[in-house]
Amino acid sequence: MKTETEIRQVGMLALIKALGTVEAERFVAALTRDRFDYTEWRKTGLPNLDIETLSTQAMH
Repeated sequence: MKTETEIRQVGMLALIKALGTVEAERFVAALTRDRFDYTEWRKTGLPNLDIETLSTQAMH
């Protein structure tokens, strides 16, 4: 089992890989700024797509 620190490090690296440094930071800032329920958003707000497809759609 990973520690919370390890999970954060791996998660941040995944965000940076998927979004780039600036967009990853914007994502984290949005999560901390808003009263955001990631679990609910993941269930209802995020389409069931692979990251490449989701990224392509987000850019259009």
